[in-house]
Amino acid sequence: MSKKKAINHLNHRRFAFIQEFLKHPLQIGSIIPSSRFLEQRIVKAADIASADVVVELGPGTGGTTRALLRAMPAHARLLCIELNPSFHALLGRINDERLITHLGSARDLRKILAMYNLDAPNVVVSGIPFSTMSHSAGTEIIETISSVLAPKGRFVAYQARDRVAILCRPILGTGQSVTELLNIPPMRIYQWQKHFA
Repeated sequence: MSKKKAINHLNHRRFAFIQEFLKHPLQIGSIIPSSRFLEQRIVKAADIASADVVVELGPGTGGTTRALLRAMPAHARLLCIELNPSFHALLGRINDERLITHLGSARDLRKILAMYNLDAPNVVVSGIPFSTMSHSAGTEIIETISSVLAPKGRFVAYQARDRVAILCRPILGTGQSVTELLNIPPMRIYQWQKHFA
């Protein structure tokens, strides 16, 4: 892809992201896509290079998806679950045989993994805004993530607020967090590891 085409593609993704944020502000965690600095932090926190199966919840326009694919081993699989049909259509343009894109809800994670005959994920990365969903919906999603993760699997969530940490505490423990300031807005990257079978 030429530099001009790459810039046009990036601008198109940004415009699509803003449009969808204005239509569905409670479903989307930010008004603009993640910065490359945030994407690098997510990849590092998730230890993507050692993963066989990766799940991304709320991939948006696919910036983080592309970063995950660049870091993943050649044999690994990436399942992206996106609720927004416009974003799902954009994800479908990514040409990588390791990628599976699914239009649906994170609440159905267990069924979706079974649908594609995928093993327990080593990593679940989430950009979905836990701060805008009900306590029961957030807890249900985190319980499902915890139950499907492989032993020693990692859950990484990047969020503008700390709601996900509050929801995870009784299920996955305290976890670790860092803040990426080179993003609009600044984002916290939370990481938990599943220490039980």
